[in-house]
Amino acid sequence: MKKVIFLVDMESFYASIEVTRNSAYKGKPLVVSGDPNRRSGVILAASKEAKYYGVKNAERLWEAQQKCAHLIIVPPHMQDYIQVSMEITTILKTFTDLVEPYSIDEQFMDVTHSQKLFGSPFEIAQKVQQSIMNQFGVRARVGIGENKILAKLACDNFAKKNTDGIYELQADQLNDTLWPLPVEKLFGVGSRMKQHLYNRGIRTIGHLANTNVEFFKKRWGIHGHVLWMNAHGVDYSPVALSTHEGQKAIGHGMTLPYDYVEKADIHIVLLELCEEVCHRARRNHAQGSTISLSVSGASYEVRTGFHRQFTMPYATNAALNVYKYVCQLFEQFWDGLPVRRLGIALSSLSDGDTVQLDLFEHQQQQDDRQLGEVIDSIKARYGKTAVLRASSLLPAGQARERAAKIGGHYK
Repeated sequence: MKKVIFLVDMESFYASIEVTRNSAYKGKPLVVSGDPNRRSGVILAASKEAKYYGVKNAERLWEAQQKCAHLIIVPPHMQDYIQVSMEITTILKTFTDLVEPYSIDEQFMDVTHSQKLFGSPFEIAQKVQQSIMNQFGVRARVGIGENKILAKLACDNFAKKNTDGIYELQADQLNDTLWPLPVEKLFGVGSRMKQHLYNRGIRTIGHLANTNVEFFKKRWGIHGHVLWMNAHGVDYSPVALSTHEGQKAIGHGMTLPYDYVEKADIHIVLLELCEEVCHRARRNHAQGSTISLSVSGASYEVRTGFHRQFTMPYATNAALNVYKYVCQLFEQFWDGLPVRRLGIALSSLSDGDTVQLDLFEHQQQQDDRQLGEVIDSIKARYGKTAVLRASSLLPAGQARERAAKIGGHYK
């Protein structure tokens, strides 16, 4: 029996929710954007009325205001969006138990064995749309295919342009449907890859599909091979509930509210990031032996900064241990220029309940582990700011600010 996979995508998700919360916004150009006085002043979602003026997601708020002077600007309410997303998942599970959240506004469904109960794929898609609209007032687009990549491509390139918001991409019709599209419309082709492909005369998805796969494997390895498979609509990954399990790294990063130039100020944020990463590692019963540090410079025109990693003597999830090696990387590679963004990741993960004993620092390891567990329990009961390092109370500290946010935006 041929698989039937849906990708259900919420149209202008954040903006749609804000319109349902306040009927006065209906029919007006609206954007959900971060604080215009901070670096977070970027468009997160735009209503269809705002898009009519050329407003796009991810562009700067001031650029959008130049396109539409009477633009309504609403701050994000991330907790509400997450809650609605989870409730939409519950709706989708009334049609099939195989539902895989892909992002906050996109979810895969395997409805192969739901057709006897709910009808044809098109009929099921309509019922899904109607259920979401009735409960949340949000319009859903549905891409249909026999695997996840076809469903994704159907949704992104065709369903979003259809009046009914539904499109089925047939694997045996790609030559007439998908292949004539520009190569940047292929999932996995970003701006840099687009330029690489254009430089080699590959301008359409069809050009890519009809190029020998060995060329892509030799030039870009596994990623190149996957792009070639995407162009042919080949995807063997199932819709599964365990997609996000078994992660390979635990990381956290943040864009600073202003350019940091003093080393001491940067160190404060680095320690806070180490605390957050190690807290997440302990929560997942994991520890890591490789630490990565990413530093982005303040200039958008001339890219500065670095990304480096270091393998520690033993796996750990203790913040001060990780911080020690992060500082070594920072001291070695920082060019002294202003810093705009910092990121830390812990990888080479292993079971956090298994400890590699150190002959000389065994007691310190035990103390660090117990301290971390106690801090976690206090924060779990009383909130993220119940226990803070004194350095976080200094002007450069961001821990209290971040505690009030989800995904970098206020709850």
